[in-house]
Amino acid sequence: MATFKYPQFVKQINHAAFDQITHPASTVPYSGIYRCEGCGREIVSTQGHTMPPQNHHQHTVAQGAIRWRLIVAHE
Repeated sequence: MATFKYPQFVKQINHAAFDQITHPASTVPYSGIYRCEGCGREIVSTQGHTMPPQNHHQHTVAQGAIRWRLIVAHE
């Protein structure tokens, strides 16, 4: 889980970008911190770059496929 100390440096917004799921090896739509929906692992990715490949880390069958969700973005 992403955490922070100084609330004056972050703000909550309701943007559809946070609802979008990004798949391994696809183009990163927004720069920021992404969280794997299956296992909770977090990564930093830059817009226009490529998400890590499917073999970046392994999941159990119960965790399902690797799926990334934006959790913190830079304006």
